[in-house]
Amino acid sequence: MTEVTRILAKWVVDSKFENIPANVRKSGVASFLNWMGCAVGGSRHETLDRAIAALKPFSGPEQAGILGRKERFDVMHAALLNGISSHVFDFDDTHLKTIIHPAGPVASAILPMAEWMPVTGAQLLHAFILGVEVECRIGNSVYPQHYDIGWHITGTAGVFGAAAAAGKLLGLDEQQMVWALGLAGTQSSGFREMFGTMTKSFHPGRAAQNGVASALLARQNYTSSNRVLEAPRGFAHVMSTKRDFNEIIGKLGEVWETALNSYKPFACGIVIHPAIDGCIQLRNEHRLQAEDIAKIDLRVDPLVLELTGKKTPQTGLEGKFSVYHSCEAAIIYGAAGEKEYADGVVRDRRVIALRDKVDAVSEEAINEDEVYVAVTLNDGRVLKKHVQHAIGSVANPMTEDKLIDKFNGLVRDVLPAKQGDELRELCWKLESLKDAGELARKAVAV
Repeated sequence: MTEVTRILAKWVVDSKFENIPANVRKSGVASFLNWMGCAVGGSRHETLDRAIAALKPFSGPEQAGILGRKERFDVMHAALLNGISSHVFDFDDTHLKTIIHPAGPVASAILPMAEWMPVTGAQLLHAFILGVEVECRIGNSVYPQHYDIGWHITGTAGVFGAAAAAGKLLGLDEQQMVWALGLAGTQSSGFREMFGTMTKSFHPGRAAQNGVASALLARQNYTSSNRVLEAPRGFAHVMSTKRDFNEIIGKLGEVWETALNSYKPFACGIVIHPAIDGCIQLRNEHRLQAEDIAKIDLRVDPLVLELTGKKTPQTGLEGKFSVYHSCEAAIIYGAAGEKEYADGVVRDRRVIALRDKVDAVSEEAINEDEVYVAVTLNDGRVLKKHVQHAIGSVANPMTEDKLIDKFNGLVRDVLPAKQGDELRELCWKLESLKDAGELARKAVAV
């Protein structure tokens, strides 16, 4: 049997930063910037308040900051909490081939480490890129069957990426990296059943925390199986009916999944984005008002209703998994940012009245980034929009200016304007920073 785990571990250990292509480095920096904005922006959410209240009494030494806040925790708890914060808005990056949110588990694992040990920006970026590559390749090997069974792939694949990135920073040798991946794999978890609850954001946070623990244990020669990925009772065979190991080790260093990362313009499940895009376009083109609309009909990819078919969401977190709420928010507000998923908005009578007029049907022939929208007005007119590739998809990516606007919008309500601007510029300069811990220090509340 091909030693898939060892080949992957050796590639991570042997990787040199100078061999990372320029476009992959650029994508890595953009992904890190997007993650930072999401983590700072989500730092005041009640989900994080409750997690901090529960865990602060049990934290170890105050080694690392919680982005957007004043509290400090030990490295592993900081990884957990920053991972929760970065995902709670469901606004983070997406590897569209697998629907993995790659940065959450990886960046949340290694930035606290950069406050605890000497790490340059180049080292942090290198480890980040490798971690994202590891988790996305492992995700490719089992998707979509692994996801269809009910696993939340950001948690299950993300823990491998976090372990690989943390292990790279710690300087693990090949055998230690094999063990780190094994330790990570045995902690691989996260159920899609948790979507719409606080626990969804716990998944990338726990993946980050467990990834750091795996690397630290491996550094002390804490052993695990050498075949966690490929063994008959290992990750791929136990957790999926599909297993394509060439997706993990094929063309390593030649084809980069990291370069395929995308960034969300809307703070909700990625499969809703085409419908939101279409509704916003119709609203703006025809100056639509909710009171003018008799009904809204959607034709969508089957995954949309499977993942986001909540007809009557009661909380903002549930609203993020409701194509019905998302479409009426797009019509009423012309946006689908975090404010449009506040609890009060989801329960607003005007919002509910329009939400009840939204209907959706799925068709196998429609792609995941595609939608057909038909808005029937009270006067009988029907307005139609076909979105072939939603904004934020690989075929229609967010521009750098839009990514900056997104970052600014997320950080503005948490950090003073000057501090937010300085943090943004530090993220863009990540590769040249002498002390990567400066990023974490700049991102905490003063």
